[in-house]
Parts: sequence; structure tokens; C-alpha cells
Amino acid sequence: MEKTIVLASNNKGKKKEYEEILSPLGYTVLTPRDLGIISDPEESGTTYRENSYIKANALRKKVDCPVIADDSGLEVNALDRFPGLYSSRFGDSCGSYPAAHAKLLEMLKDKKDRSAQFVCCICYLAKPDGEPLYFEGECKGHILPSPHGNAGFGYDPIFHCDAANLDFGVASEEEKNAVSHRALASAKLIKWLKSTR
Repeated sequence: MEKTIVLASNNKGKKKEYEEILSPLGYTVLTPRDLGIISDPEESGTTYRENSYIKANALRKKVDCPVIADDSGLEVNALDRFPGLYSSRFGDSCGSYPAAHAKLLEMLKDKKDRSAQFVCCICYLAKPDGEPLYFEGECKGHILPSPHGNAGFGYDPIFHCDAANLDFGVASEEEKNAVSHRALASAKLIKWLKSTR
């Protein structure tokens, strides 16, 4: 399974992003579902790094090729960086992301500071219980007054990237993959992968 990386997620949007980023290097990105296995460890860490390792290590014990796992979140500064580490769980608790968007916007209605950032930590694990490598990225921006567009996934429709002056909910994959937190972390991963060729 040379040149194959297994992603510790069955999220179709996340898989697509990694395919866009890693396929130019000749990598095939697979998910646990693609391989007919289940890997769903409890994310009991207190940091993005800890959670990414928990997911990577659990999956690497079940497959015979390198794995990547990321943990990411949307940190809203006026809400003490909530939902942050719990972004996915908050979305699930709301029943859907449109509902999560509405809930966050309601929580921000009396706040002047709408600054926020997407944060991502990728863990690359070549061997079971091996030494993990971490690659981190952050995309700064702010929360929009209301959802705009339905591109991307998760919290994208309510996020504006300041550096690119871009609403993620209407951004093309190419535009988002140039500036997103996952793209910035992935760029560091790609640089390392190239250096090991």
C-alpha cells in the first residue's frame, strides 16, 4: 500500500480536501469506511494535538500503512474560544450545522468582537505506537452576521477569512485550499513528505 495514506475520518468533505492536497504528490487517500473497518476512539484529550494522536494511533493499529488524523475547531474569541476543541460535538449536539450556525450567531448577538480562527493540528503516524509528527495551521477571520453560501462543510458558511477577504461558504475548493487552517497545516506535512523522498 505504498503511497497510500489512511485518514482517520469518514467525513467526505475532509477526505475531499486531503485528496486535493495530497494527490498531486501521488498519494491515495483512504478512510476507515473505504477499508471496511471501524476506528472511533473516544477523543478524551484536552488539546487538538492530543486528540489527533488518539485518533491516529487507534487507526494505525488497524492498518498497514501510514495514517493522518487531524483535530480542528472554530475558536470564537468573544466566547472564550468556544466551541474550539468541541466544535464537532457542538455541531452534533445541535442536530445539524445550520442549527449550530444559528446557535453560535445567537450567542454572539450582543458581542462587538466577532473575531475567530479555525485551528488545525495534523498528526502523521508511520508505525503503530511510533513517534508522531505534528503539523499545525491557523486561519484567522471573523464570524459573519448570517450564513453566506453552502460551500465547504461544518462552520464554513459563517466564517470570513481575513487574509484572503473570502467567505468560506462561497469559496471554491481551490480558493479555500490556499488559505484554510487545514491547508496551512497540510503544507507543512507536504514539505516534510517531500523531504523524505
